[in-house]
Amino acid sequence: MDASTFDDREDDMNLSGDEEGMESMMEDQVGRESKLTDDGGVVKTLLVQGKGWQTPAHGNDVHVHYVGKLLDGTVFDSSRDRGEPFKFTLGKGQVIKGWDVGVKSMKKGETCLLTCQPDYAYGERGSPPKIPSNATLQFEVELLYWGTDLTNGKHGIMKTILKEGTGYEQPKDLWEVNIAYEAKVMGNVEPFSKSEESGTAFVVNDGYLCPAIALAVKSMKLGERASLEVAPEFGFGSEDRAGVPANSTLEINIELKSWSKVESLSNDGGIVKKVLTEGEGYTKPSGGVKVKLAGFARLLDGTVVEEFPEGQELEYVTEEEQVVTGLDTAVMQMNKGEKAEITLTAPYAYGDEKVVQKTAIPGGSTIVYELTLLDFEKGKESWDMEESEKVEAAGSLKDRGNMFFKNGKYSVALKKYEKALSYVEYDSAFSDENKAKSKELKKSLYLNDAATKLRLNKHKECVQSCTKALDLDASLVKAYFRRSQAYEHTVDYDLAEADLKKALELEEDNVEVKKRLANLKRKIASQNRKDAKLYGSIFQKMAKISAREDAKINDSEPAKTENPPTMQADLNKENDAQPEQMETEVAG
Repeated sequence: MDASTFDDREDDMNLSGDEEGMESMMEDQVGRESKLTDDGGVVKTLLVQGKGWQTPAHGNDVHVHYVGKLLDGTVFDSSRDRGEPFKFTLGKGQVIKGWDVGVKSMKKGETCLLTCQPDYAYGERGSPPKIPSNATLQFEVELLYWGTDLTNGKHGIMKTILKEGTGYEQPKDLWEVNIAYEAKVMGNVEPFSKSEESGTAFVVNDGYLCPAIALAVKSMKLGERASLEVAPEFGFGSEDRAGVPANSTLEINIELKSWSKVESLSNDGGIVKKVLTEGEGYTKPSGGVKVKLAGFARLLDGTVVEEFPEGQELEYVTEEEQVVTGLDTAVMQMNKGEKAEITLTAPYAYGDEKVVQKTAIPGGSTIVYELTLLDFEKGKESWDMEESEKVEAAGSLKDRGNMFFKNGKYSVALKKYEKALSYVEYDSAFSDENKAKSKELKKSLYLNDAATKLRLNKHKECVQSCTKALDLDASLVKAYFRRSQAYEHTVDYDLAEADLKKALELEEDNVEVKKRLANLKRKIASQNRKDAKLYGSIFQKMAKISAREDAKINDSEPAKTENPPTMQADLNKENDAQPEQMETEVAG
């Protein structure tokens, strides 16, 4: 790889044609003036020559000392007076335009005078009270150094941008990157390691060559070129390597050529999606929409187990358990036109049971899908809907939720109910007619939501749904009944009993409520007996300990104690079996 690859600079449209000669000896002469812009708005006078030939590029963090003056010599600002250098990122508009133009032309250690016309300084507004309107300013600037410390103040990896990259994204731990690089011992001419012409590929989190490369890559944008000064701690440390003495400082030039985005979509790494071809736009499939994909699935040994060619594409509705869980999760993170490799471990694919598709899939198999998202439905978002459309959509979703509930697919049903609620939950701006429809829908949805959460053992969330239903209508017996069931599971027996008693006030002949209340009272009595026995045992032990202490004091034998009375003699042992529950099927 030609090292000159790393020496390019970006063109700057504001610079005059004289920029090409900036490196000439004539322009390095102390006292020489140079126009840095076509209109003469920034003029540079060299005061002290810098070192080398490199100048900072846009995106570099530069560190300078400066003294700012008006044309009459009045000093309005000085980093030297503060005793601390000033740092800013070049080319990002963090300083006046004259500085972005002027400092970009300086070499390390150089001192110059920048004369900035108002359009390149503070313009008509000025910066009261020190800088008047339309003031021409002069800055004596010393460029100390540039580069970004990637090691939080340790100066272990100093990165200098040679060419800015594109976009805003930077590689993450699981991404696969391809870089061009050349690594030297500081001061040496010949590299001890460099990439092939096609580049070097690795997973960011795995690193490559030395710790500095992975750390640097995570700070880079696509196409960016940078130079790294690497302290031994982030290079090879005290280790001797071929061509690299122990405790060597390294100089590494690096270019981020390409990447493949890889992300884990589950906490345990069981769903991993790698982007092979970027899709279009930013919209992804939401829950309950039809998607269309082409591609295939294979085992880790390459055996193809499913194929979805043209004309036989995979089509299904998301979040309705029509495909394996991991595939559904990954597809909902794809853009239209995106091609991705999706790797699913057994719990997110077909589990431990043998499955026969095109080819038998052994139990416990990891499945790798290679799929392109050809198309998906783009339903109206709620904010684009009229009131009547929201009410209609919520009703349709409720009906589908009921169907899934009756088929035992409670997780799918819950998603339908919650999406339906998102359309009508906030209806304060609805017309009276739509508000009335919305209220009835919400009561039904909250009750169904609660019934589903009971089945999924989401007891605290069930309580919240029942409470919301009761806020709408305090006469909903099912809301009290289901909330009491949830309270029983959380061992809030007093609250459960209060809800059942309230339900009986509303429907005194409700057999299911009566059975539930009787069962609850038996459960409370049983718990009281257990508590009495437990506390009685504790009191016995405490009495014995107290007696021993008294015996020590009186130098006598400990007094005998009798077992304290318990509720056992007063209460008969009851069967704690669950009674038949009141109807928990969803509301129509």
